[in-house]
Amino acid sequence: MGSSKRAKKQKHRPNPKPLGPNNPKSESKFKKKKTTKTKNSKTQSKATTVTGNKNNKNNQPSPAASPSQQLSYFLSQFESSNGFQLSSLELESIKDSCILDVPQELGQDVMELEEHIKAAFGAKWKEELCEGKNIEGEIEAGSPSVLVVAPSAIRSIELLRGMRSLTKECHAVKLFSKHMKIDEQVSLLKNRVNIASGTPSRIKKLIDIEALGLSRLSVLLLDIRTDVKGYSLLTLPQVSDEFWDLYKNYFHQQVVQCNLRICLYGPIPNGNEHKGKSVELAEGDREQLDS
Repeated sequence: MGSSKRAKKQKHRPNPKPLGPNNPKSESKFKKKKTTKTKNSKTQSKATTVTGNKNNKNNQPSPAASPSQQLSYFLSQFESSNGFQLSSLELESIKDSCILDVPQELGQDVMELEEHIKAAFGAKWKEELCEGKNIEGEIEAGSPSVLVVAPSAIRSIELLRGMRSLTKECHAVKLFSKHMKIDEQVSLLKNRVNIASGTPSRIKKLIDIEALGLSRLSVLLLDIRTDVKGYSLLTLPQVSDEFWDLYKNYFHQQVVQCNLRICLYGPIPNGNEHKGKSVELAEGDREQLDS
């Protein structure tokens, strides 16, 4: 009897509403919420993409420049920094072949540098860059085949590390003032030197006192990588003045006569760089520079 009553009660009890996703109303709400979230995520993704493109447009370097474009950029910097125009005769004399064409993306990967230096000298690279004896009347002491000019001592060292396998076999010197006395460098330059890396002011001083020779110089590698403020060796206040003074006095005529090739190591700036404006350097910036 008792069981029969319980059966009747169960028979007339209304069916409970399904919970969770089994409930049609709940499912509808769930789908609606999911759809809204998807829409928001798409909008957010779209916004991110637009912002990303904007940043890329402003911050990414220009596509790799050809030797003629690199030469044009370098000469325009030369003219604007010195406040004069080159004569038509000089411009005609300076050929694209004066530029050592190195893929610009490698300006951020110094470990590839030595391969391009080897390629610049062809099959005789070992003879030019690794032999260590002076030959009287032929090979002058303290006269490198490759001279690297960088805006700071730290960057000079980084670029030498990019030629590590070469510098293990050949004599390389560091030409900057940070932690190095000029007398010590003069002593090093009394031997055969194949690769040298330094900052403009110390290089010029060593040339002026005839410790650093240029008779064998074949490649002038200029580190034009820009810093976080958009400055490079060619535009950084104080350092750029020292570089252009060095270039005018000792290298320009060699370039005009096609006796010297320039390697612009780093991407050509995309127009956001500071151009020859004299500004006061922050104290932190001065500490990093080696003049």
